[in-house]
Amino acid sequence: MNRSAAWDRSIKVDPEEKQMKIIAVIPARAGSKGIPNKNIRIIGDHPLIYYSIRNALDSEMITDIVVSTDSPEVGIIARQMGVTVHCRDASLCGDAVTLDAVVADAVPGGTAWDYVVTMQPTSPTLRVKTLDAAIRYTIENDLDTVISAINAPHLSWGVKDGKKVPNYAERLNRQYLPPCYMETGAFVVSRASAVTPRTRIGPRVEVYEVPEDESLDVDTFEDLRSAAAILSRERVGIYVNGNNQRGIGHIYRALELADEFYVKPDIYYDTNQTDPMVFGRTTHNLIPVNGIAELYQICREKQYTIFINDILTTSIDYMIGLKSVMPDAKIVNFEDNGEGVIKADLVFNALLQEEEFPQVKAGEKYYISGKTFMYYEPIQIRDKVKRVFISFGGADPQNYSDRLLNMICRPEYRDYEFVFALGRAKHNVDALMEYNRYENIEVLYDVANMPELMTSCDIGITSRGRTGYELAMLGIPSIAMAQNRREELHGFVCNENGFSYIGLNPADEIIESNLRMYLNMSRSSRQRFQDMLLSHDLRGGRKRVMSLINGL
Repeated sequence: MNRSAAWDRSIKVDPEEKQMKIIAVIPARAGSKGIPNKNIRIIGDHPLIYYSIRNALDSEMITDIVVSTDSPEVGIIARQMGVTVHCRDASLCGDAVTLDAVVADAVPGGTAWDYVVTMQPTSPTLRVKTLDAAIRYTIENDLDTVISAINAPHLSWGVKDGKKVPNYAERLNRQYLPPCYMETGAFVVSRASAVTPRTRIGPRVEVYEVPEDESLDVDTFEDLRSAAAILSRERVGIYVNGNNQRGIGHIYRALELADEFYVKPDIYYDTNQTDPMVFGRTTHNLIPVNGIAELYQICREKQYTIFINDILTTSIDYMIGLKSVMPDAKIVNFEDNGEGVIKADLVFNALLQEEEFPQVKAGEKYYISGKTFMYYEPIQIRDKVKRVFISFGGADPQNYSDRLLNMICRPEYRDYEFVFALGRAKHNVDALMEYNRYENIEVLYDVANMPELMTSCDIGITSRGRTGYELAMLGIPSIAMAQNRREELHGFVCNENGFSYIGLNPADEIIESNLRMYLNMSRSSRQRFQDMLLSHDLRGGRKRVMSLINGL
C-alpha cells in the first residue's frame, strides 16, 4: 500500500527525493522456535511486530510498506495498522531460506522502486530518526547497500591452524581498540537493482552505526526482557538546590537517587541558588538553569516520566506549572512541607514525622543513606572516650564548627582527639584549617570516606540533618543542635531516639557542659544511648523509597 495516501500527509524529504519510491519490507514468519509466537508477543504494550511497522509508517523517507508473513495473526495486526500484507509461500518459510529470497519475493512488480529497506521485526528499540538518517546517508553517498551495525570493539579470539589465537596485536582498553562493527539486523537499505533472490548487497556497501540501545536483536528470552526494559525505560529529571543556608544534604540525596535508576537522569540546579562545586566529582548530567521559567521550558521539551524535586518547600503555583508542562509525569518531592505537596504524586519526608496526606511518607524509615555506610558495622563502645567526631553537614550556617574549635583548643582538652569534617558549602574553610596546628585537633574538608572517619570515634557532635542519621546508623552516641527553625521540626534526632538534643543556637556554656558530660560518660551509659540509636531501621530506606517510586 502507499503509506502517504493512507495517512494523508506529505513526506518531509528534500525536493530531489520526493520522486523516489522507497519500499519497506518487513519479514515476519510464524515459525519461531526459540521464542514461540515471538512476532506477536506483547512487549511494552504492543506486539513485537508493531514497532517495525510503526517506524515504517512514521518514516519521512519510506513511501510504501509490505509485511511478508505466513502468520494469520501478524497479517491481522499489519492490516489493522493499515499496511499491505504479502502472504508468503510455504517454500519461503523454512529455516534454511535466506532473507534475500523472502525480500525479493515481497517487492511488488510493476513499480520502478529506487530503494528497498529490509526491516526486521526483532529490532523494536530502533528509532525512526535513526532509520531515516540511514536512508538519507545511503542516498546522499550514492551507496548500493547500507547495513545497521554497532561499533563493539572487544578483545576477541579466533581459530588459526586448529589453535585459538587472539584477534588483536596488543591488549588495549576497549576505548583504544580499533572499530569492530557487528550487524544488528535492524535494517538493510538496498538500491532496488541490488535486490535479487540471492542477495541484497551491491558493490558499494557500508555499515551505518546505530546507538547501543537501538541495537537489540530479539532472539532469546533474555533479549525479550532487555527489550521490554528499554521500551518501558523511564525518562528521569531531578531538580535540586543546595547552599550555605539551605544545606547540601539535598545534593547528596539527589546523587544517591540518580544512581538508583537504570537510566542517567538529568539533574537540574538553579545558578542563582547553587554553586556546581557542591556536587563534587560526578559524571551525572548536571544542567544549570536560570530560574523556574527556563526549567519549565526544558521540561516541556523533555517530557519526563518521573520528575523529582529536592528543593525544600514547594508552592502550589510551582507544582501546577510543572504539571502543566509535563501532564503525564509522576512528580516526587523530598523534604517538602509546603502547600505544593497536595499536587505531588509522592512525597518523602524522612526528616519530618507527620503524614498529613496519603501521598506523604514521613519518618526515618524513608531515609536514604550513602551507599558506603551500608558496609560499616556499628562501633564497639569502649571503656573511655578518646576520640570525638564533629561535623555539621555540608554548610554549617550557625558556625558551630568555629565555636567548638575555639572551645576545644584549650589545654584542658589536650588529652582527647577531635576530628572535624567540614562540608563543601562551609565558609571560611581556610581559617578553620589553621587549627590543624594543634596536635589533638584534625580539621578535614570534603571527606571522601565519612563512615571510616566516623567509626574511628567514640562520640559525635552534629546538627539535625543527614549527618545525625549517619551517626545513628553507626551507633555513635551524639550531641545534636539545630541549624535553623526548619531543623527544629526534624523529629528523628531527639532525646527519645538516643541523641542529646540541645536546641537551636545554644549558648557556649550549654554546648561545653554537654561535651564534658559525654567525655566523662561511663561505658554503660553510652551503651544505652547506642542501643536506642540502633533500634531504628535506617538501612532499608533506599529500598522502600525506590519501591514506592517504581510503583507509581
